[in-house]
Amino acid sequence: MEFNKVTVAGGGVLGSQIAFQAAYCGKEVTILLRNQGSIGRTQPKLEQVRKSYLDAIEQMAGPLGQENWARGIADRDNFDKQACIDRVEAAYNSLKLELDMAKAVKDADIIIESVSENPKDKTAFYKALAPLMDEKTILVTNSSTFLPSQFAKFTGRPDKYLSLHFANAIWKNNTAEVMAQPQTEQASFDKVVTFANEIRMFALPVMKEKSGYLLNSMLVPFLLSGLDLYVNGVSDPESIDKAWTLGTGAPRGPFQIFDVVGIKTAYNIVLQYQKVPGLICPLLKKMMMPYNFKGMEKVLKQMIDEGKLGKSAGEGFYKY
Repeated sequence: MEFNKVTVAGGGVLGSQIAFQAAYCGKEVTILLRNQGSIGRTQPKLEQVRKSYLDAIEQMAGPLGQENWARGIADRDNFDKQACIDRVEAAYNSLKLELDMAKAVKDADIIIESVSENPKDKTAFYKALAPLMDEKTILVTNSSTFLPSQFAKFTGRPDKYLSLHFANAIWKNNTAEVMAQPQTEQASFDKVVTFANEIRMFALPVMKEKSGYLLNSMLVPFLLSGLDLYVNGVSDPESIDKAWTLGTGAPRGPFQIFDVVGIKTAYNIVLQYQKVPGLICPLLKKMMMPYNFKGMEKVLKQMIDEGKLGKSAGEGFYKY
C-alpha cells in the first residue's frame, strides 16, 4: 500500500466520513481542524458516522440485508458481522484530531482537502499548507464545485495535485471520482485511483476536467430545480420531495438531500451558480437563467443564521 498515512483537512459532513472510511480500511488517519470549536463540532459527526456504520452492519446481517448492502463496509460473499463491528470500533478509536497543521501533515502520503466550498478559504489553506508538505505527499481536493486547476498554482506541487470526490454516505454510495487537472502527472493520478480502491471505493476516472464531475453535473441542476419551486411559492419542501420520491421511486427528494449534504454547502453552491460562466455549459446556463437564485440565497442564508444547518445539526428543511 503506497498510501498508509492519510490526513483529511476538514471535519464536516464528508470530511468526517472520508476520514472514518480510510481508518476503517486500516489507514493511519489524522483530521486537521482549524480551532477548538471545530473539534467540538467534528466529534459528534464522527460518533454519528460510527453509528451509521454499526446500523448498516446490523441491516446487512438482517433478512433484508441484500437490499441494504453497504458496499464500502464488506463484500456480499465475504461478510463477517463481528469482524466488521470490530473494525468500526478500531477505526473510531484510532482517529486523531489535530489543530497544528505542521504536525497533522508531517510524513503524510496523501492529504485530502475537504474545507468549506469557498475559494478564499481554499486558497488560504493551500498557501499555508504548501511549505509544510513532504516531497512524497500527494494533495487532492474533495471540492464539489471548483476545478482543481483554479488552485493548482497555490499548492506548490501542481504535478501532485488533483481531485478526489466522494458521494455522501460513503459506506453505501462508495464512489470516488478521480479527476486530474492539466498539470497532474499520470503517476499521481494512478496512485490516487489505487488509493480509492484500497479504501473500498469504486474509482471513477474523469478524463476531462469538469466542474461537478460526473455525479454533481447531474445532481446539482436537479436540486436547484426543487429549490426554485419552493422559493417561488409553487409548493412546499415536503410536497416537492414526495413528487419526486413517489413519482420515480427514488429514496430522497431534493430537500431531503439538501439536509444530508448540509445547508452551508447548498448555500455555497447557489452562490457559485449565480456566477454561471465557467460552471455550467451554455445550454444549461440558458435553462437556468430564469431561476430565482436571489430567492434561494435569501432562504438558505436565513436557515444558516437560525442554525438550521441540516440533518447533522438536528434541523434543516426537516427536523430530526
